[in-house]
Amino acid sequence: DDRIYDVFRNHEFGDYPHPKRQELTRFYELLMANQNEQNFTRLLNIRDVAIKHFIDSLMVTKLMNLQFPLLDMGTGPGFPGIPLKVHYPDQEIILAEGVQRRVEFLKQVREKMGLQKLKIIGRNVNPEFFYPVNGVITRAVEDARNTLGNVINCVQTGGEVVLMKGPNCGPEIQPALDQWGEYFELSKDIEYEIPKSPHERRLLVFKKLKPAPLPDFEALDLQWEKEFGAGVD
Repeated sequence: DDRIYDVFRNHEFGDYPHPKRQELTRFYELLMANQNEQNFTRLLNIRDVAIKHFIDSLMVTKLMNLQFPLLDMGTGPGFPGIPLKVHYPDQEIILAEGVQRRVEFLKQVREKMGLQKLKIIGRNVNPEFFYPVNGVITRAVEDARNTLGNVINCVQTGGEVVLMKGPNCGPEIQPALDQWGEYFELSKDIEYEIPKSPHERRLLVFKKLKPAPLPDFEALDLQWEKEFGAGVD
């Protein structure tokens, strides 16, 4: 069963390996099996999901080399993290999601698809999030300034924060650099579209320049071991 082949072929992903297309089809089936209860996406037919979720998530692999371990911040039901995990089966990917019912779904996906080196963290990413990663990626709608502030203590020096945005995100850039320019630089700004579609996108990539000062742990009343001992699965 290779229901997404024609869609991938028509949108310049025709050479995408058959076994990986099968895995993505399985992910689609799991999404739809839980859709009535969870309402993950307004897209229901496999063509729309393949274009606007799978190919959209995978476009970044054609535009740049991602750094790992890679944190998918605010992954929702697994975008772009699950398609990227299928694409990079040997790399460590961490999915962070604050909504518990989505976390349970992600664990189900990991088990039923047999995905390895995939961690799931059931919490939102904020400045008190210290899980060390070399890359962060997100399709979430939060603006660039807030996103950089939330990942400043987990992305390592030299690492990259990849923001998958719509075409009109330009006004977000300067406020982000005004606040965080001491710690991040804009290293890539790529305008693109999903091939043979009207869907325009823009990729903003910020490189971490140096560590940020650590917060006062006592004032935050935050215990790293306790937090992540309970939160990482």
